[in-house]
Amino acid sequence: MRGSRMNPGDRRTRSTMTIVIVMGLCCFFYILGAWQKSGTGRGDSIALRVNQETDCAILPNLHFETHHSISGVNPLIMTNKMIEPCHIRYSDYTPCQDQNRAMTFPRENMTYRERHCPAENEKLHCLIPAPKGYVAPFPWPKSRDYVPYANAPYKSLTVEKAVQNWIQFQGDVFKFPGGGTMFPNGANAYIDELASIISLADGTIRSALDTGCGVASFGAYLMDKNILTMSFAPRDSHEAQVQFALERGVPAVIGVLGTVKLPYPSRSFDMAHCSRCLIPWGSNDGMYMMEVDRVLRPGGYYILSGPPINWEKYYQTWKRSKQDAKEDRDQIEDIAEMLCWDKIYEKGDTAIWQKKTDSHSCHQKNGHASKMCKVQDADDVWYKKMESCITPPEEAAQLKKFPERLFAIPSRILEGHAPGVTEEVYEEDNKLWKKHVNTYKRVNKLIGSSRYRNIMDMNAGLGSFAAVLDSPRSWVMNVVPTISQRNTLGIIYERGLIGIYHDWCEAFSTYPRTYDLIHANGVFSLYQNRCDVEDILLEMDRILRPEGAVILRDNVDVLNKVRSTVAGMRWKSKLLDHEDGPQIPEKILIAVKEYWVGSEEENNS
Repeated sequence: MRGSRMNPGDRRTRSTMTIVIVMGLCCFFYILGAWQKSGTGRGDSIALRVNQETDCAILPNLHFETHHSISGVNPLIMTNKMIEPCHIRYSDYTPCQDQNRAMTFPRENMTYRERHCPAENEKLHCLIPAPKGYVAPFPWPKSRDYVPYANAPYKSLTVEKAVQNWIQFQGDVFKFPGGGTMFPNGANAYIDELASIISLADGTIRSALDTGCGVASFGAYLMDKNILTMSFAPRDSHEAQVQFALERGVPAVIGVLGTVKLPYPSRSFDMAHCSRCLIPWGSNDGMYMMEVDRVLRPGGYYILSGPPINWEKYYQTWKRSKQDAKEDRDQIEDIAEMLCWDKIYEKGDTAIWQKKTDSHSCHQKNGHASKMCKVQDADDVWYKKMESCITPPEEAAQLKKFPERLFAIPSRILEGHAPGVTEEVYEEDNKLWKKHVNTYKRVNKLIGSSRYRNIMDMNAGLGSFAAVLDSPRSWVMNVVPTISQRNTLGIIYERGLIGIYHDWCEAFSTYPRTYDLIHANGVFSLYQNRCDVEDILLEMDRILRPEGAVILRDNVDVLNKVRSTVAGMRWKSKLLDHEDGPQIPEKILIAVKEYWVGSEEENNS
């Protein structure tokens, strides 16, 4: 028996050796896992299986949360706070364009139709329900012509716009014949008329702005020409027009030309369009045309169909005196001349002007110095008041045609107008997002298919995520947060993409359930200590369709806090390592919103 006993020295030696061996094995498999995650090893499948089957948690002193904490809160503890659904009456709630709140503001200059967001104590802290019978939209291009009635159950436009072929109700769907107030025979014929004057199919025109868009048939049919249109209209008596646009798979936001500047950078759009949009272009000393001039690129086109064009024929129909109708028309002509726009076409109800490529010499020649805006940054527009002045012209380099311009170096970078963004930074950003998007597609093979038509990037940076995804099957709303260190939205537009400024402490200017996929890179880190994580997540849930997907990329401690909230939001989520391995603090959170609809019974209970 004496020989079977170990002395204390031997026991200590074997114990030490066991710990060393275990630690060695753990380190080996950790490195092997990192190698597999990097995508460079040939033994990826083997390494993955070993990683899954090996548990190194036998070293109790290694707690992940001790390295990544948030204000003393353990990020791995799920609070599982259940967020309740809102009442069914909020199924189409738009917080910053709430009808009841809007009516408390003055009607002058459309102030009441602008953004008026709820105070902190007025915010809803519940999940916006989908209406009963809600279904996934039809895939593009069928969605352009048909929308399920249950998704936007409003028939008023089928009556108000019946003779104009905006929308028709057929059984359990709405049909969109493609008509508009000024093109009742269809947008295609109207666009063909414009294409006889403007090159719409060769990539010269890529981005358009449609003011007072209705159900966005103009933008819908421009997609056949590979033109992306930012359409906007107010939430007004034409019920749900922007909601219909987004259900059709067409970019649109709730918006109005009122007293505040449009949320787009200067020199963004190749073309601006108004088809009987009823904007008083000649009022306020031409302020609205001056705002269009700010966002219109040098050489860009302004198309006006409807009042006051062809006033001689229609002034009685418009219930205007002959003199007043003529004055309206003369005002627009005078303002266009002051802005150095050349009229290049007028026939019937349509007129087209082109902004001079070099308007600087024109303004100097005509003595417009006193009319120039005294602003240092023409892109600083968020909640800034519109002014009756001309944005000082800047020489703009000739952009390449689309799609070449998608990855060409934007002129704002080449000319040094984007502080901190060099050609090298731009090229590296493109490479990085090609890598990231490939990862997303490996995780979710439906990305890039027609399953995700309406996509939002909540923190778009240089727009590389959208550029890599570019496809006729989808479009991306590139959002540049107003608190970003770098204002990159002008670069995004020069790439041939579209986007908007926004502050994520407030609700976005859209209806509920209007996006299929939401991507957010670093959004929660950006807004730390500025607004509540739950508020941002509830807004994401509001605008995300049932069964829509979310991809969040952020620091692990931030994402763990996010996970503790989404656990109570009817989202299913999974946290993934960074492409370069588990040792990288940045992680990826993939989530899917569950399908559910509201009901009176649930609310009553």
